[in-house]
Amino acid sequence: MTTPDAISPAKHHNEVVSGAPRRFEFARDTFAFANELHWAYRFDPATAKTTFSRRVPSPRYAHRCFVLVRSARQFLYHARFDPARSPASDNHYRHLIRQVVSRNPRKPCPPDQCLVIPGFASLWKFSVAREQLLKSECGGAWRSYVLRSHWRMVFPISRAHQARTAAALSTAIHQGGSPTIHLVRFPNLSINHGMVLFAVSTTATGFRFEAYDPNEPAKPTTLSYESNVRTFSLPANCYWPGGRVDVIEIYRGWFL
Repeated sequence: MTTPDAISPAKHHNEVVSGAPRRFEFARDTFAFANELHWAYRFDPATAKTTFSRRVPSPRYAHRCFVLVRSARQFLYHARFDPARSPASDNHYRHLIRQVVSRNPRKPCPPDQCLVIPGFASLWKFSVAREQLLKSECGGAWRSYVLRSHWRMVFPISRAHQARTAAALSTAIHQGGSPTIHLVRFPNLSINHGMVLFAVSTTATGFRFEAYDPNEPAKPTTLSYESNVRTFSLPANCYWPGGRVDVIEIYRGWFL
């Protein structure tokens, strides 16, 4: 496919047509619960000023956006849900969850090696019924800090890099992949967040991606790319006033 900025898509190492897993479906492959926020944000569109205050009571499940992004793809790559089987005990589910999240988030396993989650039709339904179990077993907040892409964001992210990234993400999705991304504005860190992309459309000015945002799991969010300025943008939401973000694809190779 010809990209809007006429840049050849970069080769995507982990998701090619012949080896792609099943497509990511928002209603099936997301967690029903949210990564909670420590702060309540208020954005003044007239002054572009952001104010914030601590949430009361304090959240009990926070700083886990990258945990949920990674885990969602590990369930997509390595688990199969079977509602026809009888539900299992919490101990059995705990064992299965630990096995899933110990597997490679970069490459799907062969279908015959998928772990079977009995009693549920999807990750979303599983996370409704076993929320606390998944929260306790998918990983602690430290996993959102010890992330390989954090080394990349300290180096300049050029417009050429963003153009290549947009093209590669679009190609991966068209090939059946579900790229995971790190959104950042360094060095001010006004955003430092993870998402899963699962759909893309070509617009008059670039691309429009659909994403699973673990902070707002009730519905998909959008991420836009404008080829004339080679820039991604995220619309306003409960934690972001809207505007430019820089994007790094993660969980795609050994360096990221």
